[in-house]
Amino acid sequence: MRIRDRHLLSKPEVMIIPMIDIMFFLLVFFMMATLYMVNLRTVDINMPQAQNAALKTSATYLVTIKSDGSLWLEDKPINEHTLMQRALDDSQGNPNFSVVVRGDRDVDYGRIIALLDKFKGIGITRFGLAAENK
Repeated sequence: MRIRDRHLLSKPEVMIIPMIDIMFFLLVFFMMATLYMVNLRTVDINMPQAQNAALKTSATYLVTIKSDGSLWLEDKPINEHTLMQRALDDSQGNPNFSVVVRGDRDVDYGRIIALLDKFKGIGITRFGLAAENK
């Protein structure tokens, strides 16, 4: 039996550059995947455009009013009474509860104001209006 000399064997090396490349690729992949998931739970509408619209995705409720007048909570249709009841129940223990209203370009402005007034009437004071960036 032949025994090898320990001094002739080269020491194993850890190649860190390919590992950094893989970690960078995973980071970019998850960042891009997260960006595409933001609008995944909404209904497609023609939103009005604004030059200085700010991106804020930390709203508790995302309510959409379509051009036919129907209300949607994220991606599910809902009637106004049920929406107000759920918003009231969910806002009770959450001081940071907020609502963002996405209105179609063709929706009557009075309908959006009436909805915001009903939210304020049940005690929700943090709400916003959504618009598309130009």
